[in-house]
Amino acid sequence: MIATEAAAGSAVAPPAGGHRGASIGGRGLWFSFDEQPVLRNVGLEVAAGTRLGLLGPNGAGKTTLIRLLAGLLRPIEGEVLLGGVPFDTDRQASRRAIGVVGHQSYLYPELTVAENLAFYARLYRVPRASARIDDVLRMVGLQGRRVDRVSTLSRGMTQRAALARAIVHDPGVLLLDEPDTGLDLEGLRVLEEIVHPPGGMGRTVVLSTHNLEHALGLCDRIVVLCDGRIVDDLPSIDLDASGLRDRYGRLIGRATGLERDAR
Repeated sequence: MIATEAAAGSAVAPPAGGHRGASIGGRGLWFSFDEQPVLRNVGLEVAAGTRLGLLGPNGAGKTTLIRLLAGLLRPIEGEVLLGGVPFDTDRQASRRAIGVVGHQSYLYPELTVAENLAFYARLYRVPRASARIDDVLRMVGLQGRRVDRVSTLSRGMTQRAALARAIVHDPGVLLLDEPDTGLDLEGLRVLEEIVHPPGGMGRTVVLSTHNLEHALGLCDRIVVLCDGRIVDDLPSIDLDASGLRDRYGRLIGRATGLERDAR
């Protein structure tokens, strides 16, 4: 669990807040579950301040790739790089430079929203934590739910609380695995503000989604993953929603057809 991993180094290292301009990526990444390949020699570099949209069908390897970049899994082969430095050079410091939203909220259901954020703020040794928690709660629109237990929140509200948890230590890199799931229009506005913070403080973002329009609206660059391989990579400015939908459909159809023929 993320909390346990962060705690291991929280007593000796400063918080990761303010790390702007950190690139992230991997080279030669291979990963398998039960000898079934999930990622196959994936190479990816996300430049500092870039917002990358990661698309692909179920089972393409998107979640595995994000978990590898976050240090929650180790590749069978290859290495993850943060700021051009191998992640394993200092895994604890690397984790503290990153905020993660996954399919699990990593929130404690019997604690209140504010208690959860205070817990993570302590792990990351966030300075002026009380003020930072207030700021983050305002950002995600949960000021009025701060004393509510997470177990009482709706799916969308829980997702907002997970976003708050991911940014409480002000990381320079955000890894977001389908963060738009369950969000209403206001929640999507919150997500947009987190991905595009005011004042031009550009975080590096990797965001997976099944919503092609969200990927175009939130990201500078689109990467398509299929059957554990990157099959497309281009700037989002070169696409509109219709063009991306057509291109994506052709790529996935071609990639899955090649995979069937290989079998």
